[in-house]
Amino acid sequence: MAEDQRPRFEIFRGADAPALDACDCMTYEGETPNLLAAQPRLQDAMQVRGEYADVPYRREDMSLARLWVKSGFPLPLHTHDCDCLYYVVAGSIRMGTQELVAGDGFFVGAEVPYAYTAGPQGAEVLEFRRTDRFNIRVKDKPVAAWEKLADTLREGHARWIDEAPPVRRMPEKA
Repeated sequence: MAEDQRPRFEIFRGADAPALDACDCMTYEGETPNLLAAQPRLQDAMQVRGEYADVPYRREDMSLARLWVKSGFPLPLHTHDCDCLYYVVAGSIRMGTQELVAGDGFFVGAEVPYAYTAGPQGAEVLEFRRTDRFNIRVKDKPVAAWEKLADTLREGHARWIDEAPPVRRMPEKA
């Protein structure tokens, strides 16, 4: 669609957002033989989902994804083929030694690896991209590390079954 033909104003409804897996905007790429070897244990450990993603807005050259991660859920080290801007709406995440809370965010350039773990209340994170199609390339690690992740996921089941999304609170200004 030519730029001058794009809508100049649009309203979208979060309730109408398709699941990320259903919108066909993210492709999985890369070689991960150890992840594939650990897949049976990971599948068994993912019977209770610790995350959910949908896409409230998408058009040519732009997308907005929304991710809910439950308490302690770890996103594995991965990259995307586009720049991404992230905003923590609720809860918190930990990236290395940094804790990001509601109102914080981060930028990740294309092909830069990153990972994070949801805080004790979980997190809601918005993901902004200047593309409507992108990839995810999970960084492989030893089979034992994937099996440890499966154990972490399995341990989260009891918490995650009835865990609600975190409450949206903006940080207080000093």
